[in-house]
This record gives sequence, structure tokens and C-alpha cells, in this order.
Amino acid sequence: MCRVFFDSGKTVTAVKPVISGFDEADFLYSDSAVLLQSADKEPTLENIKEITPFRFGAALSPDMAARREGRSINFGELVDYSRGVLAGPEDHKLIEGIGGVMVPLTDEHTVLDWIAALDIPAVVVVGSYLGTISHTLTAVAALETNGVEIAEVVISESPDSPVDLQETVDVLQNFLPRRKLRLLPWEEA
Repeated sequence: MCRVFFDSGKTVTAVKPVISGFDEADFLYSDSAVLLQSADKEPTLENIKEITPFRFGAALSPDMAARREGRSINFGELVDYSRGVLAGPEDHKLIEGIGGVMVPLTDEHTVLDWIAALDIPAVVVVGSYLGTISHTLTAVAALETNGVEIAEVVISESPDSPVDLQETVDVLQNFLPRRKLRLLPWEEA
């Protein structure tokens, strides 16, 4: 999405406020580094710290990863940081979540709570792996039940999936007839 906005001449900022499985010694392959590159920004550790203030080493849900480090995510600080991004001057502001909508951030808050607190539309990005239909429909139902507007559902093709991408799209379209579904076929870099 960043690349599309950037290539169309729009200004864009993209952040990933929370990441787990982050290794400072090998940060160039992190989601945060990829996000920076997609917006034509240098993936330095300093830039990553700016767009990802909550970084944890263990590849676990953020609440568990934080607990392993004797830390926690202050939900109010996370929401305030995100609102600061949304108040920026750019044409488009993207906030990448972590995991799925029901991933715990704290002992009391999930990614869904974060999205709802920001009162912004969600772009639901899913794979085409076996099980994605259930995961996608569950995520959409959870978001809608909690009053979150869904801007778009993006199906990003999972490499080596035994499930056909177009077949996945067709089945999801049957259950989400009013939704715009966007396909992102997998390409080797």
C-alpha cells in the first residue's frame, strides 16, 4: 500500500508500533525495515525505533513477549502514539498491526481494542493458506461486531500454499458479498 501511494505522488507515513520476534542484530529483515523501505526510507535501527516504539525479542504475542522481558505495553501510550501518527500532515497514514485482531497486547487489551480506540477503518490483510477462510470471516465478524469499519480485505497469496488463490477469493466473496476484495499475488523478490 505504501508503494502504491508513494508511486502515485501522494505522501505517506507508515508505522508498526508493536513488533515481537525483533532482533536488533538482524533488524534489516524485520517487518519494520520492510515498511520503511516501502516508503523509501532508510531501514536504520534509529528509524525503526521511531516507527516501532514497542519492540520485543521473543516471537510471541506482544503481551507474552513483553512479560518475558519484564516489561509491558502501556495501552494508553500506544493509542497516543498512534493518534500522533494519524494527526500528521501526510496524505495517507498507515498503522500496521501485529498478528490478528484478537492478539493480546496487554492483559486486558487486544489489537481489536487498539483499532476501536483509534476509531479508524481497518484494512484486513490475510493469506491464502489452508484455514484462511475461517480466520478471515472470524476477523471480519469481530471487527464489525465491535463497530470497526472495514475499508478493504486484502488476500496476499501465501507461497507454497496448497490452496488456490482465486478459489480462496471466490469462497470469501460468497461470504463477504458487499466487501471489496483485493488480490496480491506472490512474487519472488
